[in-house]
Amino acid sequence: MVTETKNSSVADGIAMVVVLLMAIGTVFVFSASANLTQELDLRHFYNFPGLRQILFFPLAVAIMYIVSCLNYRRLAVADSWFKSLPPYLLVFSTALLILVLFPQVGIEINNARRWLRIPVGPIYISFQPSELAKWSLIVFLAVFCDKYSTELTLYRKRFIPACLIIGLIVGLVITEDFGTAALIALLSFLILIVAGVKLWHIATLLPFGVVAFAAALLRSPGRLQRITAFLNPDGHASSAAYQANQSLIALGSGGLWGKGLGEGICKYGHLPEDTTDFVFSIVGEELGFIGTATVILLFIIFVWLGILVVMRCRDRFGQLLAGGIVMAIAIQAAINIGVVTVVLPTKGIPLPFVSAGGTSMLLSSAAVGLLLNIAKQSPKLTPQEKPQ
Repeated sequence: MVTETKNSSVADGIAMVVVLLMAIGTVFVFSASANLTQELDLRHFYNFPGLRQILFFPLAVAIMYIVSCLNYRRLAVADSWFKSLPPYLLVFSTALLILVLFPQVGIEINNARRWLRIPVGPIYISFQPSELAKWSLIVFLAVFCDKYSTELTLYRKRFIPACLIIGLIVGLVITEDFGTAALIALLSFLILIVAGVKLWHIATLLPFGVVAFAAALLRSPGRLQRITAFLNPDGHASSAAYQANQSLIALGSGGLWGKGLGEGICKYGHLPEDTTDFVFSIVGEELGFIGTATVILLFIIFVWLGILVVMRCRDRFGQLLAGGIVMAIAIQAAINIGVVTVVLPTKGIPLPFVSAGGTSMLLSSAAVGLLLNIAKQSPKLTPQEKPQ
């Protein structure tokens, strides 16, 4: 009874933190989407980022609850790969990544073709296949590492096949989205390392990774320009470093307590992508250091509770899956906050649960639902609790 209560409290804590982050995100996406030149027309509800986020918020909470009621062990491979869902989900994600590259199908936004536009009645829903691919790969690698737990040290038999799958996904994503591709690669190899892959196996891939990184930068002048602007912001203040400078202005002008909710001015055309990648800057401007520190503290609490779930989980698959979910959200949050505070070069990585974006919010909520289900399971028995 005591262990069940502990599990329930951890799960409830995670759920409360995530719902609170989504609530903060909904408020500030609505605030950041304010536009002096555009009149609010409820007949075109879905065209407004703030109103869309109000729609996604309860939907994301519902998805998180529904998934939390499903047994995560059903995703594990029992007898055959053909009876497991993760391989089919990964194949489907790969097909969508290929599909989005075709100009007739993929939608180009901000000079990048990353979205599929799905008609739903009178409106069109934009869907980002790379987000689905990220979570599909995390689940697949957890299944793979659990099934072949005793063979992961075999270089050619297990490590290389896993790397080929990772390489395929990363290769398809990197053509249009360098940041997400790098994030997926980092998360994938962290899961492999945690699962027990030898570090020298990872080291053999470093030369290929360096070549791929250099090729991706040289292929896109914009990527190279962003790194140059990061190293020399004063020389690119009106071009590539403009967004980063405006982000610092928004954060700095907020001071300790902020200007007040809805009182920020950087959102009025001064800070690009203020509802998505740079919504954290709007939080800093309107709620000040107290607001940004609160958001960071919520992510720290989420990571701490997630680590408790991993430590208490009684099976290897659950540990790997929970660890992958926690790492994905934590690293993505750290990258976004690093970009907004100009600790890292500018890149389009949204802040989980806070930035505008239905694909990211709904899929991240589903992943947290899996984490909640793992948290609700009975923990591993300690030596003192094991029956004699």
